Formats: sequence, C-alpha cells, structure tokens
Amino acid sequence: MTGTPETASSYRPDALRLPPRGHGWINTFWVLFGVVALGGILVAGAVYTAPAVISDWQVRAAARPAPEARVSEGKCSAKLVIHICDATLSLRTKAGTVTRRVNYVFSGLHAGDYRVGVMADPARPDLVTTDLGLDRLWNRTITLLVGMGAIAACIIGALLSLIRARRTA
Repeated sequence: MTGTPETASSYRPDALRLPPRGHGWINTFWVLFGVVALGGILVAGAVYTAPAVISDWQVRAAARPAPEARVSEGKCSAKLVIHICDATLSLRTKAGTVTRRVNYVFSGLHAGDYRVGVMADPARPDLVTTDLGLDRLWNRTITLLVGMGAIAACIIGALLSLIRARRTA
C-alpha cells in the first residue's frame, strides 16, 4: 500500500452549524400555516366527503335503481390515482323533489368516463346516491380513513415538532 495512513489525530470532522437565532418565528409561521392548511383539508373531508360515505353505508342494502331520478352537474377529475367526483342528484317523490349533492373520493386506475345510475332506498329517498358510489363504497371508506388519518398525523407531528423546538430554544 502506498500513501500515508490517517491517524485519529489528523481526522477533523466538519463543524455542525445551527440556524442563526432570530429566524425561529419564520419557521413557526410556516409550521402553523401548514397546520391551518392541512386542518382546512381535514375539515373539507369531514364536511363534503364523509357524509356521503356514511349515508351510503346506511342505504347500501336497500338501494334500488331510481329511473325517475336524474344527475345534473356531474363531473369527475383524477389526480394520479385519486378520483374526485361531484354530482347533484334529483329524485321526484310523492312528497316533492329531493335534491342532494354528493362528493365521492376514491382511489384506483381508470381511464375514460364514468357512467352512473341513480339509486335510492324507497324508505329513505332523501339519501339518494349512485351506483358508482355504492360500487366503490369500501374503496371510498378506506381512502377517506387513510387520507384523513395521514393528514391528522401530519398535523400532530408538526405541532409536536413545534413544541419540541420551543422547549429547546
């Protein structure tokens, strides 16, 4: 072997640098901004997506096709493997017309359009839904629980890191 062997005394590790004092409030601001943004997404999921999942679980066994119903303002969009579908459903009943907005969030690979049929439980026509929503009920439930759980974990982790950073300061 050629060359000189390194000894422990000639080895000098690089110095560790800490962020300069006084910039902690900027980090705190961004953490809190992220927490508020993620909290908004969590609330949106609870307000727009969860009620449709819960009501579909309530009518899944008794729902039947509703030929007198119609879908208006229906659209779906895909972000990678997450699909978001919004629709307004209208069902004429003896007591009047029931109108309901539904929001479906589910995962999977799909190319092309979705065809939907309106479904309703004759005993609970106010919970009108679609065959798309019922066919993907387990997928929607798991997607909602995993998504909301991940967002909640991010919020908790961010707040814990903020508390730990304040304790060491």
